Amino acid sequence: MESLPVTLLQVLSQTLQIYSLVLIVRVLLSWFPNLDWGNPVLSSVSAITDPYLNAFRGLIPPLGGIDLSAILAFLALNLLQSLVGQSISAFYMSGSTW
Repeated sequence: MESLPVTLLQVLSQTLQIYSLVLIVRVLLSWFPNLDWGNPVLSSVSAITDPYLNAFRGLIPPLGGIDLSAILAFLALNLLQSLVGQSISAFYMSGSTW
């Protein structure tokens, strides 16, 4: 039986993977300016991802009208996913239980 910390880290890892997919969908949808963001599905995607993306928007100025902050947001999310994955591996390697 797995320990509680490993289970929580695995849930966090899966959640981050799902969030990455939603973030990719959000970035791809931003390429279509005529979308109705009042649509409940699009509005939900925007509500889930925009607060995270907004945290990075002021850090990198737009280049030629293109918002590059999503790249930094993906890098930060990827770093977090790597740290969680390494934590899971370290827990298994140490043989720790809780």
